[in-house]
Amino acid sequence: MQKHVIGECPICSHDLFVTKLECSHCHSEISGQFQLSKFNYLSKERLYFIELFIKNKGNIKQLEKELKVSYPTVKKMLKEAIEALGYKVEEDDTDERDRDEILDKLAKGEISSEEALKLLKE
Repeated sequence: MQKHVIGECPICSHDLFVTKLECSHCHSEISGQFQLSKFNYLSKERLYFIELFIKNKGNIKQLEKELKVSYPTVKKMLKEAIEALGYKVEEDDTDERDRDEILDKLAKGEISSEEALKLLKE
């Protein structure tokens, strides 16, 4: 049974390092202190989201459908994944937040497409 590498100590929550590598073919071993990739420190949920993001070529509308969540929720998940990888995300300006809210209301059927167009033009 294969086990997945964890990146965080279950006792103190600090980063873990790999100290031994072994070839699955010839069984050669290399010892040292090897750092894991940024992805090894992500939760399973974030890794799954990133996998789906790549699978869908970054198409947020496709992610909405596959995850069965709203546009703003996908945007929030993307922001959290980017931050978890150690990058800073510029805060959305008011216009973009308003646009996301309008699109979310449209997706939920709370407003008509005509009303959404009107609000987006404002």
